[in-house]
Amino acid sequence: MIEITLDMAERAAKAALAKAKQLGTAMTVSIVDEAGRTVLIMRGDGAGFFSPETSRKKAVAAANFRKPTKDLGEQAAKGSPFWAAVPAALAGEILPSIGAVPITKAGRVIGAIGCGGGTGEQDHECAQAGAAAVSA
Repeated sequence: MIEITLDMAERAAKAALAKAKQLGTAMTVSIVDEAGRTVLIMRGDGAGFFSPETSRKKAVAAANFRKPTKDLGEQAAKGSPFWAAVPAALAGEILPSIGAVPITKAGRVIGAIGCGGGTGEQDHECAQAGAAAVSA
């Protein structure tokens, strides 16, 4: 069984924060394991006070649904009964908003990375950069 390690999480977070710096935005990065349990949260200099929560909740969504939150947000926007019930069922523990992607190793989801602090597209780019640092 492949599990996400603290070393992997640190590499992912540092890559995501480097991408945020390149994009000129403050960012918080959260890494969770395949079940959505927190492994690491790194709040970048100047990142918003609520970005640790939003980045973690995005990561939890990406890990548990095994897909980028960009896709989940598009599904939620369609207004299905499932997505209408999610907030009540999960008591705000996931956020299907753009900015998180699964982290895979050997074709298996081992966790997810969520980013918060920039625009949705910036968050997504940073999450992709972080995941690539581990998945490669």
